[in-house]
Amino acid sequence: MFDSLSPRLPAAPGIGFKPRHYGEILADPGAVRWLEIHAENYMGDGGRPLAQLRALAGRFAISVHGVGLSIGGAEPLDKAHLARLRHLMTWLNPASFSEHLAWSSHGGAFFNDLLPLPYTDASLGRVCDHIDEVQEALGRQMLLENPATYLAFTETTWAETDFLAEIARRTGCGLLLDVNNVYVARTNRAEDPAAYIDAFPVAAVGEIHLGGHDAQQDDHGAPLLIDSHGAEVVDPVWALYAHTLGRTGPVATLIEWDNDVPDWPVLAAEAARAGAVLEGVQA
Repeated sequence: MFDSLSPRLPAAPGIGFKPRHYGEILADPGAVRWLEIHAENYMGDGGRPLAQLRALAGRFAISVHGVGLSIGGAEPLDKAHLARLRHLMTWLNPASFSEHLAWSSHGGAFFNDLLPLPYTDASLGRVCDHIDEVQEALGRQMLLENPATYLAFTETTWAETDFLAEIARRTGCGLLLDVNNVYVARTNRAEDPAAYIDAFPVAAVGEIHLGGHDAQQDDHGAPLLIDSHGAEVVDPVWALYAHTLGRTGPVATLIEWDNDVPDWPVLAAEAARAGAVLEGVQA
């Protein structure tokens, strides 16, 4: 049975750890209270990555974010991958583990993307079975992240917020609410991002993500936003974040910047801005 009372992240800003920032984080973390790593980067047996991670874990709460389990896939979970993840989680004992409502492998092929799935009764059962397997293997609760999507499936019969709420109810998992993903997906579908937040099962939220996106246009001239993790958080997403905290209260918040990674002062300033919004909610 998994432990739903695993260590928790502080309701404070965190950043996605990049090795280039290692020395600066230790010297002056600023508002940053916790760090996120991608699980698949730390499944080896030694070397500098694990040495740095062990040192950081002595100073900061750690969140492990998986990108390769293919929770939404049609095939069984990769047992070898899950075993490597369990080994990492056992020695690290992080404050949080999360994965995506998406699929990324099929037929032995691994795709460099997080792909969408239709929200149907069949996919609901499959996702719940996979989450049950992960939580039992790890002995802890996991968080499931809402996706950034660019299309909708005609066979979908569940609203995404209801789908996530039902997954959390059936499995006992928590949810990772990516506010930028909400803004991207709802804008791409000409829907109201705030209405999505208002319908979201916020009682299950254990972590929030903020990130940047690229603004483009589709072939018809309509806005097309791409979740790039390669830029500053834009003002409408900051506003949506404040609206979200009005429903959730203070929640651990990650600045997610994985591409075109800036120098440490830029990233630290984004974390400080999130910290100021959190402090306003706490006050």
